[in-house]
Amino acid sequence: MTKTNQPLAVIDLGTNTFHLLIAQADSAGGFSEIFRERRFVKLAQESIDFIHPTAYQRGLTTMLDYKEILDRHQVAQVRAFGTAALRTAQNGADFVREIKEKTGITIQLIDGEQEARYILRGVRLAIPFDETPKLIMDIGGGSVEFLIANETQVFWMQSFPIGVAVLYRTFHRHEPIEENEMLALRQFLAAKLAPLTEALKTHPCSQLVGVSGTFDVLENLLERASTAPTYSINKINRFPQILEQFVQAGLEERLHLKGVPPYRADMIVVAMVLIDFILNASAFEEIWVSQYDLKEGMLSELLESL
Repeated sequence: MTKTNQPLAVIDLGTNTFHLLIAQADSAGGFSEIFRERRFVKLAQESIDFIHPTAYQRGLTTMLDYKEILDRHQVAQVRAFGTAALRTAQNGADFVREIKEKTGITIQLIDGEQEARYILRGVRLAIPFDETPKLIMDIGGGSVEFLIANETQVFWMQSFPIGVAVLYRTFHRHEPIEENEMLALRQFLAAKLAPLTEALKTHPCSQLVGVSGTFDVLENLLERASTAPTYSINKINRFPQILEQFVQAGLEERLHLKGVPPYRADMIVVAMVLIDFILNASAFEEIWVSQYDLKEGMLSELLESL
């Protein structure tokens, strides 16, 4: 297949975050990055079922800006993918239609299984896999994707509609989070993630691969065991202390915690409780943080299609 030398782009329209990645095919069959941007749009800030006008406008403004960036870089092809919020919101179709009308960009809505497969494809570009199964976890705003896979096989995968925007709005109603809210959250996770718990009994994992997002924060807080550019390995013995620090802190305190970006301070508590639940579901010894995810998986597929 002939590879184009013109820039290519992918856009990931997530529930909390919109990502733009522009890259160019290289001679080795991979890609070189030209431009990358992340914006915290928070489509589901008010509700996962309906995009509030303010959030709608944030999303529209971001896509109009992305269109200008794409034109400036003379992008040859662009693929845009919508995930949980656009799948669920009553006015998600209106948003998709307006973006097409105003930018010419077609947004393809993908389901949780498709999302998970793109994530795995991206992670495999960054993390060295062998025959040992790893649990891959991508925490989104509207959904969370899990896969158990090794270098050649996917043993189990599932997407759950319990992203951090959902958990935060449902359970984190006081600052700091109250004990009864924590209990209700953990009971909810135990019920909703029962299929994952069973899968880990069949396919036990000692390595958890966290996909950017919340795991970037955890990476900042835990000592890195590697300085490799695309992945790092983190020992997890300090995680209980970090979790306790977040649980006891109110929002104003979290906004000033070193290593915690302000845009993640609100939902970081429920995200950390979710990670804690997962760490207790199998005998995990390490967390690996992948800097590649859905977008790199999309881009890899786009390059193959040329």
